[in-house]
Amino acid sequence: MSAQTDEEAPHILVVDDEQVIREILADFLSMEGFIVRTAEDGSKALVELSRQHYDLVLSDLKMPKMGGIELLGAIQKHTPGVVTVIMTGFGTVETAIEAMKRGAYDYILKPFKVEEVVHTIRRGLEKQKLQAENMRLKEALSLYKVSEAIANSLSLEQIIGTVIDAALLEVNADRVVVLLDDGYGAFYERVDERGKMIDPTVELLDFDPDALLQHFEEGQSLRAHGKATHQYFVGEPQALPPQSLVVERLRARQETIGFLCAVSHTRGKRFDEGQRKLLHMVADRASAAIENAKLYEDLQSTFRQTIRGLASAIDKMDRYTAGHSERVAAYAQILAIKLGMDEETVEIVRQSALMHDVGKIGCVMNLNKPGKLSQEEYEVFKQHPIHGRDILEPISFLHPLIPGVHLHHERWDGAGYPLGLKGQEIPVIARIISVADTYDAMTSDRAYRKALPHEVAVSEIRRCSSAQFDPDISNPFLTALDDHREEKRASGERIPE
Repeated sequence: MSAQTDEEAPHILVVDDEQVIREILADFLSMEGFIVRTAEDGSKALVELSRQHYDLVLSDLKMPKMGGIELLGAIQKHTPGVVTVIMTGFGTVETAIEAMKRGAYDYILKPFKVEEVVHTIRRGLEKQKLQAENMRLKEALSLYKVSEAIANSLSLEQIIGTVIDAALLEVNADRVVVLLDDGYGAFYERVDERGKMIDPTVELLDFDPDALLQHFEEGQSLRAHGKATHQYFVGEPQALPPQSLVVERLRARQETIGFLCAVSHTRGKRFDEGQRKLLHMVADRASAAIENAKLYEDLQSTFRQTIRGLASAIDKMDRYTAGHSERVAAYAQILAIKLGMDEETVEIVRQSALMHDVGKIGCVMNLNKPGKLSQEEYEVFKQHPIHGRDILEPISFLHPLIPGVHLHHERWDGAGYPLGLKGQEIPVIARIISVADTYDAMTSDRAYRKALPHEVAVSEIRRCSSAQFDPDISNPFLTALDDHREEKRASGERIPE
């Protein structure tokens, strides 16, 4: 008798309407080290398959209620990984061969020798093992691709999306849940994704993070089936109880930062050890990437706060410029969206517009004095885009903002500063900020004049289109501005005239 454990030993289901045959096969196969159950017809076999995982079904061809051919069809549909061997008499060999064409592994003629049955079963299980190994090789290739995708991203959403896809497809899960540390010692559900076969309207159980933590205190992976899964959820299973569960811990710096959970709700479909190992590798590669992405999110948050702080410092240099940077950023953002830019580029445009006057910190003079600037003062003022570039240059993550900060005073006709660029030589981000900056400057109070009416500013921008401004930028800006003002008017907000 084999020394395999119940977990390792193959599970065999013998289906035959003759009790003597069922008992003989059960006894001999059990002595060979297999875990054996029996059923007297195809319908009862399907009930058993829904309750327990089986590696192989040994079924008679002709039985009352449901015969071997119908049972084979149901197995192929619901549990295709199960090997099926048909038992038949001499008169139905052609039907048995037809069953093989439909997916049965082999057939055995009655009366049979038990040694022949055992030999056929072992060959079938060996074939199943080889197929599983081939599948593992394919999964390893997929895992490499998943690892590459995870490693090349600093977006938490993209990383989790890649992990979810891998768990749904490669691990063949019906549902995948990612729980993440909230930073205060608790865990929240970041994503709960269902496969296509799970009705989105069916209410499913939430995971119990405390139960998961308690399990992982011993440092072990979690793989459970049937009722053993229920302890890891909150509440009692309803319409779709969990059939199988694999959970892997997400760890960084020896601390638990979350859990990656794969669930099967399909009867007879349970996760094997190979799938658990695959999920473990996915979780292992994802852990560091998720931690880095969260740190990057924190950095981005600090970055945005830094920009807002610098913009506020610039605007407070003089009471007349209060709010100027925020307004220019809002106008530039509206225009970038109107031009169809992607979300990331729109954000770069907005942040660059917020910082466009940061170089004025380097201009030691009163730029908002009453009256016109002297020529000497004007030359000092013209240095602020260069000062802005120099301020941002040492800060690598601010480099995408430099073109807008450095070149927003260039003109379409080449008469601008600091480089005298012309037309398409000027980066589009600078052309966007240029028109947004000019409009807000004209419609805001200054020490040397009152704010101009909206229509006057619009007329001036139209007049300067193709000279100071790129017409493909200024014209959409005016359209976007009209739409923006109309939206604010419709919502009851006061619109400056």
